[in-house]
Amino acid sequence: MDAVSTDKAPKAIGPYSQAVKVGSWLFLSGQIPLDPATGNVVAGGISEQTDRVLKNIEAVLGAKGLNFKHVVKTTIFLTDLSTFTTVNEIYGRYFKEPYPARSTVQVAKLPKEVMVEIEVIANMG
Repeated sequence: MDAVSTDKAPKAIGPYSQAVKVGSWLFLSGQIPLDPATGNVVAGGISEQTDRVLKNIEAVLGAKGLNFKHVVKTTIFLTDLSTFTTVNEIYGRYFKEPYPARSTVQVAKLPKEVMVEIEVIANMG
């Protein structure tokens, strides 16, 4: 297992890696809407937060020369499932067919009081 790290995405806020590579698989830790330059949660609502999360994911994928077409599975965590339509619209700007498999769940709380967290699994093959 090899840890993957880039300064183009927020540093881990705990004892975990931004991503780990195992064989041809890349497992990204959940990304929250932190600005990589400041470490602060981005200003705005669910639209701005979702966009920042996906940009952070793009940066971690890019650290291994990958992009969204390499993603095979995503999990979206929302603190309010009523924001799903907005999140889905922004998500669709980043992912193209064939879309990865996906799960979306509502959770009681996320780190730093953010509204959205997304984790992905990508295949480098």
